[in-house]
Amino acid sequence: MNLLKTSRKYHKWLMLFLGLQFVIWSVTGAYMVFFNIDYIHGDSLVVNHQTKITPANIKVSIAEIYQKYPDAKQIRLATFINKIVYQFSIEGKTQLLDAGTGNLMSPINKKQAIRAAQHFYSGSGKIEYIELITDNPPFELSRRVHNALPAWRVNFNDFGNPSLYISAQSGELIAKRHEFWRLFDWMFRFHAMDYKKGEVDNSLLFWFTAFGILASISGLILMYFRVLKRNSPELSNQGDC
Repeated sequence: MNLLKTSRKYHKWLMLFLGLQFVIWSVTGAYMVFFNIDYIHGDSLVVNHQTKITPANIKVSIAEIYQKYPDAKQIRLATFINKIVYQFSIEGKTQLLDAGTGNLMSPINKKQAIRAAQHFYSGSGKIEYIELITDNPPFELSRRVHNALPAWRVNFNDFGNPSLYISAQSGELIAKRHEFWRLFDWMFRFHAMDYKKGEVDNSLLFWFTAFGILASISGLILMYFRVLKRNSPELSNQGDC
């Protein structure tokens, strides 16, 4: 009965180790299922403005932009709050230009960032804090939006401590976050066994899989002795499995 005793011993400890991750999967999975994903993404935090572009308000032509900025690429019309603007790229950086006056607006200042945040925000909270982030972006921005800096972070004193991130170069809303999203991000990390700051540890997955296979084999051995050999006199002398 050495095989039976060995299997019982290692199955117990293996399932104790694996069970901790099973609990984590259950808790994190329940949290992620409980909340509507659109709410987690912060869609309810912002208003989807559909501002029409009136050609009569465009006073600057694309030819004039090329004349002044010969390296401009990907020129397109857009809106910033209620103003018609041009967005174009120079050396990988988005620039914002007033289509009515031809004045370059990038980078937008603090006052413009506040107006933009208030324009996008759908809640009733007031702005309690604003900062310009130029380097070392927070985790909620760095892994989700590439080449996002510099950006203005605007915090509102509303339910869930919502934050809007406004690009200082393009004036666009690049991210919206709240506490439930932040907790969701941690839950997703634990659910995916991401314990290395945004990187899934393949070695951890390997060992967890290997231990899972060993636990399954030892469990099958226990089931064999319990179900198929439960009437064996020799097994009865060993006690219940």
